[in-house]
Amino acid sequence: MMKAKEGVSVDSSVHNDIIHKIRQHQSIRKFTSEIVPEEHIRQIVASAQMASTSSNMQAFSIIGVTDKEKKRVLAELAGNQAYIEECSHFLVFCADTHRLKHSAEQEGVDITPALEHVEMFLVSTIDAALAAQNAALASEALGLGIVYIGGIRSRIAEVSEVLNLPDHVYPVFGMCIGYPDQSPGVKPRLPLEAVYFENEYQPFEQVKDKVAAYDQTMSQYYEARTAGKRTDTWSEMMSRSLKDPKRTHLKDFLAERGFLLK
Repeated sequence: MMKAKEGVSVDSSVHNDIIHKIRQHQSIRKFTSEIVPEEHIRQIVASAQMASTSSNMQAFSIIGVTDKEKKRVLAELAGNQAYIEECSHFLVFCADTHRLKHSAEQEGVDITPALEHVEMFLVSTIDAALAAQNAALASEALGLGIVYIGGIRSRIAEVSEVLNLPDHVYPVFGMCIGYPDQSPGVKPRLPLEAVYFENEYQPFEQVKDKVAAYDQTMSQYYEARTAGKRTDTWSEMMSRSLKDPKRTHLKDFLAERGFLLK
């Protein structure tokens, strides 16, 4: 046992279990046909709600999609990602200032100008992301697997129509949840020294050796995972991925929905 502040006893093994679970995260893209109990989903959503939120705005909403036809359509819109259809529940995390707008209207206040500034776009997007990570951790604590789906932004207007999203709401990403039917292994991350700096930012020149070592780690990881079919380094993958802008339609879509107008 160890002691926390104000004399509260804390079992260190509990903390170690939590940290171990976090560090064993794997993206699951193959699920069994078993349906996640509704009670588990409620626990996951309740956990998502307890994420930190700017000024208690809670500027996010979650749509749980279980309808087979909707999942089929969303899988197609996300780039034919079959695991959206195969998972038990597909959660869509939305940045949501619609609720704030109408709550303020009931108080006789028009907050539209504030909602159209970049700050509220960031607040609502960050709120959705924080809630989603809590949901991911809760899911994994219940023995479930998850994978984030950013592909829904590729055809974001059509996704919004399928989900009947109003103005001042946009889908940030989706999350497949279900019982894992694979164990792909833990994907290595950048060395801590390449992302954590004390007191001031360190220029790339100071960390390039760490990145180079990570490139080799990732190359070996993919070589082992694909039986030699891939040997990509991280730097190679990022260069290919970011060579050309993606989803350039998003700015106009967000403006149409009441975000980023100012």
